[in-house]
Amino acid sequence: MKKLFFALILLTSGIKLCQAQANLPSVPKTPTKEEQELLYLSKTKWAWMTDKKVDELKDLFTEKCVFVHMGGSWGKDQELNTIKGGFIWYKKAEVYGASVNIFGNTAILLNDIDLLAVVGGNEVVHAFMVTEVYLKEDGKWKMGSLTFSTLIRPVKMAGAPAKPSQQH
Repeated sequence: MKKLFFALILLTSGIKLCQAQANLPSVPKTPTKEEQELLYLSKTKWAWMTDKKVDELKDLFTEKCVFVHMGGSWGKDQELNTIKGGFIWYKKAEVYGASVNIFGNTAILLNDIDLLAVVGGNEVVHAFMVTEVYLKEDGKWKMGSLTFSTLIRPVKMAGAPAKPSQQH
């Protein structure tokens, strides 16, 4: 019994140590000034995507930027054409938590979101953990990657369609 109790204590401690190694959206923390800058940039990016502001997005994305969606992956030009042409309209991104981890001139930002999008003329909603990778070039943060990972949790967004589609 003592061994089982000791094992549970070690397991619980190990989980807490693993969580403490990175800033995660579910763990509240006061961001530094540079982290605040990146969080604001990400929030602004969501607004630009919603409003289809491809000129602003073109300046934000590096030339080698990679986008990973449920339906495939592609580069900067394809993403801009997808947004501009309305093939995917990022209608609303409800962000429930965001965090930043900075490693020199590289930053990894995580967003726990519900995304309401119009894909192929159909309105869909999904819960995602979105990973954004930013690179600091000439003193300015630029996006190098954007990846959507589906979350198992239920959609929280008020007024969302009842059943999420398998597309995006």
